[in-house]
Formats: sequence, structure tokens, C-alpha cells
Amino acid sequence: MTISLVMGNMIGSGIFLLPATLAPLGWNSIVGWLFTIAGGLCLAATFAWLARQMPVEGGPYAYTNAAFGPLPAFMVTWSYWISLWIGNAAIAVAGISYLGVFVPGMSATTGGDALAAVVLIWALTFLNLTGSRSAGGFQLVTTVIKVLPLLLVIVLAAVAMGTGEAELRPMEPGGIQPGIVTAAATLTLWALLGLESATVPAGKIRDPERTIPFATLVGTALTGLLYLVTCSAIILLMPEDIIASSGAPFADFVERFWAPGPALLIAGFAAISCFGALNGWIMVQAELPYAMARAGAFPRWFAKENAAGSPARALVVSSALMTVVVLLNYDSSAAEIFGFLLLISTACSLFMYLVCMASALRLRFGGGMASRRYLPWVAALATLYSAWTIYGAGGEAVAWGVGLLLVSLPVYALMRWRAA
Repeated sequence: MTISLVMGNMIGSGIFLLPATLAPLGWNSIVGWLFTIAGGLCLAATFAWLARQMPVEGGPYAYTNAAFGPLPAFMVTWSYWISLWIGNAAIAVAGISYLGVFVPGMSATTGGDALAAVVLIWALTFLNLTGSRSAGGFQLVTTVIKVLPLLLVIVLAAVAMGTGEAELRPMEPGGIQPGIVTAAATLTLWALLGLESATVPAGKIRDPERTIPFATLVGTALTGLLYLVTCSAIILLMPEDIIASSGAPFADFVERFWAPGPALLIAGFAAISCFGALNGWIMVQAELPYAMARAGAFPRWFAKENAAGSPARALVVSSALMTVVVLLNYDSSAAEIFGFLLLISTACSLFMYLVCMASALRLRFGGGMASRRYLPWVAALATLYSAWTIYGAGGEAVAWGVGLLLVSLPVYALMRWRAA
């Protein structure tokens, strides 16, 4: 279940559209994937070490608090929490949009997609309220289902190449260019966000000091491998102009190398993929304020559990905030604002990665925590990689992300004043 939480939170809506964005980059996108997977594994290995040393709930908050104190921990976790319910709203809307293939009346012009997304949010919130076992079971099932179209692409690609039906796009002389590789690696990183998911609900996971590190590393490696093979197959075996203009590259690939009927099912798989990711992220976005409340950084009101052991109040508040963001997408004038908020939420996640990697270095060299010989090198690489991804996010998004971090200062002062 923990592996499915990691993989399920990474495999959401983005991967089903990413090949269209990467298609014009050709072989540069493959090199970009290799950079991203290597960086993601460095992040995962460092998170695994942190979880092994501190198998406590709250993940990023606990690590940053131990390394740098309560104020930096609050700033990073506050912005990360906001990024979760903003980004989760997008996942809900994306999942409902895929269902629009089967339910034509579900459209943005009528507000049907927004209302359906709200229903989806609260249905999955209720599922999480029934306990982590129910939510974990749903996550496991949806993760297995969402992997099926990825495996189908791999099988079809192997058959097409084996029968000579398709050939790899040739690599042009001098075709690998560092600037384009950097752009590709920046784009592919979005698909790996969520590798830290298992560290947040540590209190709900059995044997966390062993389960979380194992699930984080295995989940990241398997997801990265699936992404690399499937995106490479679609980009290198299909004509660039078809994929670059495609609104459903996975479906177009299946239609080209199999039949149009199964291609329609890809939309259903994509919807299920979004539902599974949203379920996992709803769990994470509630566990974060719950853990902060138990640590005294958030009002104790958020630390209340229901009879099923779920952080009921944190779940309801987080989902209510997510509902507000979804309803901002009700009319066309809010759509651009909504898209920009997604970019901000990504920047906040990248700042969290950077601070957590720096925390690992601080704890290793300043706190006397034991580690294997290679850990400092891996953590250093992960820190550099995190800084590079923030640079790649763009100046405007990063500026807004920094602004969100600074907004946490008066909130932190209010929390301290209330606790005094």
C-alpha cells in the first residue's frame, strides 16, 4: 500500500499529456528523462535516509524542524501545504475532464465539470474519513489499474519494433543540445513530484523506519522506469507532428498500433489515474496540518482524530479549501489564474525539496546521525538538483513562491502568540 501511495501520487494526469509537450524535443527529451530520474532517485534516497533516521509523522516538517528549527520548518511546510490543495484541485478537474469523453454534458461552459469535481473531492474525502486502510486499499487498486495503459504501450512498442511496423526516429547529428535537455528535464520533473508522499503519514504506516525508505526508493525507481520507456516509445515511434498536436498521445499511440476501440479506454484509465492520485494527495494534505498540530506548530484543533483514526478536521478543512480553488475555475476568466496557481504550487514543492535536502546535510554533519559513506554525496547531489529545478521553474513563479513563504511569517507569529 505504501508503494502504491508513492507511485499513485506521482502517476496522475500529467503523464498522459506529457509526450505531446516533449515530442518536438526528440532525443533530447530522452536525455532529459535520464537526468530527471537520476535526480529523483537522489531525492528519494535522501528522503529514505531521513525517514529511517526519523520515522515520525509530518515528514518535511519533522526533518526541517530537527535541522533548522521551528520557523524555517513552519515556513516550508505552510507553503507546501498550500501547494497541495491548490495542485489537488487541478487533479480533480483533470480527472473529470477525461470523463467528458463518456459524458458530453460535463463541460466547463455549463459548470458541470466544476460541480462534478467538487463531488469527487468530497467522495474521496469521505473515503479517507473511514480510515487509512480503506483509502490505502483504494489507492492500491487504482495504482494497479493506472499502470495498465503504460504497460500496454510498452507491449505495443515491442511488437511494432519486432515486426518492423515502426522504427525509432533517427538521431540527427548534433541533435543533443544542453539547453534543450535542460528544458526537457524541467518539464519531466513535474511528473515525479510526490516521491516524498510516504514520509508524511508515517504514523499510519506499519514499521515506518523500514517500510517508508523501501517504498520511496522502489516507487520512485519503478515510476521513473515506466515513464522513460512509455514516453520514449510514443515520442520516437510516432510522427512528431501527430504527437505534438495530440490532445491524447497515449490514445493515439494505441489507435495507431492496435485499434481505435481500445484507444477510447485510455481516457477511462486516465480518469482513474487522476482519481487514485487525488485520493493519495487528500490523505497527504490532511496528514500534514495534523502532524504540525501535534507538534504545536498549528492549532491543536487540527489534531483531532475521528473514531477511525483519521485526522477528520484537517481532512475537512483541506478539502474545503480545495473546493474553493476548484470553483475559481467555474468560468473562463478564472482559468488563467487557476493555471498560474498550479505553477506556484509546483515552485513551493521545489522549495520544500531544497530545504529537506539541506536538512539531511545539516543533520548528517551537525547532528552526528549515522549514515552510509555515500549518503553525503547523494544528499549533496540532491541539493544541487533541487536548486537547479527551482532555477528552471522560472523567475516569476519562483518570486510568487518566495512571497508565499514570506506570508507564513505573520501566520507563524500569530501561532506563537496564541500558544503563549
